[in-house]
Formats: sequence, structure tokens, C-alpha cells
Amino acid sequence: MIDWLQHSTGGLLTLSGVGIAVLLVLIIRLRVEPFIALLVVGLLVALAAGLPVEALVGSAQKASDSLVEKGFGGILGHVAVIVGLGTLLGSILEASGGAQVLTRTLLRAFGERRAPLAMGLAGLVFGVPVFFDIGIFVLAPLVYVAAKRGGRSIVLYALPLLAGLSVMHAFMPPHPGPVAAAGLLHVGLGWIIVMALAVAIPSWFVGGVLFSAWIGKRVVVPVPEEMLAAAEKARGDRDEPPLSLVLGIIAVPLVLILSGTFGSVLLAKGSTPLGVFAFLGTPAVALTISVLLAFWLLGFRRGMDRAQVAELSAASLRPVAMILLVVGAGGFFGAVLAATGVGKALAGSLADLGLPVIALSYVISCGLRIAQGSATVAIVTTTGIVAPVVADLDYSQPRLALVVMAIAAGSIIASHVNDGGFWIVSRYFGLSVKETLRTWTVLETILSVVGFVVTALLSLVVT
Repeated sequence: MIDWLQHSTGGLLTLSGVGIAVLLVLIIRLRVEPFIALLVVGLLVALAAGLPVEALVGSAQKASDSLVEKGFGGILGHVAVIVGLGTLLGSILEASGGAQVLTRTLLRAFGERRAPLAMGLAGLVFGVPVFFDIGIFVLAPLVYVAAKRGGRSIVLYALPLLAGLSVMHAFMPPHPGPVAAAGLLHVGLGWIIVMALAVAIPSWFVGGVLFSAWIGKRVVVPVPEEMLAAAEKARGDRDEPPLSLVLGIIAVPLVLILSGTFGSVLLAKGSTPLGVFAFLGTPAVALTISVLLAFWLLGFRRGMDRAQVAELSAASLRPVAMILLVVGAGGFFGAVLAATGVGKALAGSLADLGLPVIALSYVISCGLRIAQGSATVAIVTTTGIVAPVVADLDYSQPRLALVVMAIAAGSIIASHVNDGGFWIVSRYFGLSVKETLRTWTVLETILSVVGFVVTALLSLVVT
């Protein structure tokens, strides 16, 4: 029996399936932190597969050679700096009033009739540098005010905003999910950005514009009066930064990273301009430049002192710790699956079935998302499962980026009661559980399905 588990294709696939089942039981039924659950299951799968203890945890002389350190260190070396810098950038944009000036400018430009579209565009743009829940906390008061003035259901204004925040959080760096997947699959963030824009914008349009306009007329929910009163009280008359400055700071890292990616294609190898673009386009360098600009232009020059900036930075980074631990544990779990030979067994089975990797990635990610609720856990676990398969296929960078998009699309499907985002949406916008299922859950499913369809279509033309 043990020999069958460790050396046969069927045994390795069974071991992988049992490991994932145990992982879900630990997270869903026993409420174990995903970080601990991924670490424990990774260790158990490695031992059951017969990996030598020294290969798993190293020796006293060479602990750095262990799968534990390689799995954690390999992915966190790529993810930690990017996620940390992205979090700092989002925090200074939020604290300076950048989100409010962006939204109010869009509301004035589009007018009362097209206010839902303005809210959607605000979510799409502001969703690049800030986490999903922070975007809701900051922009929800503007949704209340716009919905009250328009005299229509709050659903009509909230869903476009939520769609914009959701697709950016799922597909676009520097958010932890796509950054982690990119690190595990060794794909440049420039290609991730290109594919993210190609997939996220159509998904947002179908879900955030078309579906939101349709469902907003059928699910009529008034603005919560207590929320509206708090929003009006909090508005104040603080000096907000110019819109051009806010947009410029958001654009800086994206432009630099894309320049580094395409500079390697357009410029002569070994040339000085290529070296400059490659340096500035390194994600850590690009984000560092953007954060320093934000600290100076939105912080110090607008009245913040060093103590305030330091306090803001420390407060924004605290919630990142658990995210990074989950990502690191996911990297370790993926390393175990690769070392045990599960990846090669899965690749052989796929070849027999004729199932495309992009479809497999989406289906696995969907299943993990629906089962345990966390998009980040779904992404890192799915990527760990498919990474050994992809490694044997010699995919180009654009095609690897599409695999990441398929995984990201699956990670947002069917948000329901086991997802923290479900309850944030319900409580912030005064929706009952039934109303949240009819609006938010369906919206997330539409974003997921459209995202996968666009990804699949792109895979037909990208080599």
C-alpha cells in the first residue's frame, strides 16, 4: 500500500487529493488558521510520500537546503517586498484623501445620472494600490451620499464600485494573490499587468456595468440612514490633493514595470538604456520610487510630520503579516507537491484526458474558493498544485501570465457566507443575507466566469 502511494501515478494523485481534503477540513470545520493548515498538511503529505526527513527539514549543518526554507523563502523573497510596498502606497493615498478626490471628481464629471459608472471607475482605479476591504471602508461613504442624492437603490451604486475593487484585487499587482502566483510560476509582473488589464476590464464592464444596472432596478435597498449620517459628518473640508497628482502616483509603478518588461524586447541587449529600464522596471524599485514620491508629495508637503508618516506606515503593515505567512506556507505546500512527484503524475493524467492547464487551473481554484472562502488561499494552493505541471510545458511568459489569470478568476467565484468579504459588503451597504446572495455573490460569479472566458480566448492567440 505504501509503495503504491509513493511510486504509482494513482497513488500520488490519491495522496494529493487526500492532502487537499485534510486541508479543507482543517480550515473549514476546525477553524485552523490557513497558515498552520498549509504547513501541517505539507509536512504530512511529504512524510506520507516517503520524502527523506533531511530533504524536508534539512540537517543541523544545512538547514537552508530544506523544503521548508526553500518553499517559504523562495516565494516570500519575491512577494514580501512587493506586497509591503504596495500596502504602504495604498495607505498614504487613502490617508491623504486621494480616494475621495478621485471619486468626487468622477461624480462631478459624469453627473448624477451616470454616478454608478463613476463609482465603478473609482473602484477600478483606486483598486490598483489598495486592498479590497480598505477600498470599501474609504469609498463607502461616497456611495451613501451618491445613492441618497440619486434617490435610487444603493445596489445600483455599490456594485460597480465593488466590481472595480474586486477585479483589481484578484488580477492586478501589487495585490498578494497575483504576485504570489507570479512568483511561484516565475513570470514577470509586467506580463501580469498586461494580461490583468486585458482580463479585468471586460469582466468589470459585464459585471460592474451591465449586471449592476440590471440588478440595481430589481433589488431596491435604501441607503442606511445611520451610515449616511456618519458619512455626512465625516466629509469635512480638508485640503485634498490634486487629482493629477493622485493618478500620477498610481501610474508610476505600472509605467516603470511595463517599461522594464518591454524594454527588454525593444532595446539592444547590453545597451545602457536597457540597463536603466531594467533597473527602474524592477517591481521592488518601481514601487519604492512610487512610495517615496507619495510620502513626499502627499505626506510631508501636505503637512504630515515624520512621526505621523511612521505611525501610518506601521499601522498599514500590521495586517500584512498573516497574508505573507499564508503565501509562504502555500509556497512550501507547492514545493512538497513538486518534490513528491505529484506534479508529474498530474501532468501525465492531463495529457491522457486532454484537459488544458488553463481550464484545470480555473476549476481547482473555483473549488478551493467555494470550499473555504479565502481567495488568497485558493490562489497559492492552486498555483502550488499546477506549478510542476507548467514547469514541464515550456510556456512563454505571456502564456504563464494567462495561467495566473485563470487561477485568479477562479479565486473570486461565488463569494458566500464563508468569505469575510461577503459580510463586509452585507453590513456596509445594509443588505440582508438573501439580498447579498442575489447581488454580490452573483456579481463575483459573473466577474469570475467572464474573466476565465476572456483568459481562454486569449490563450487561443497567445503562444
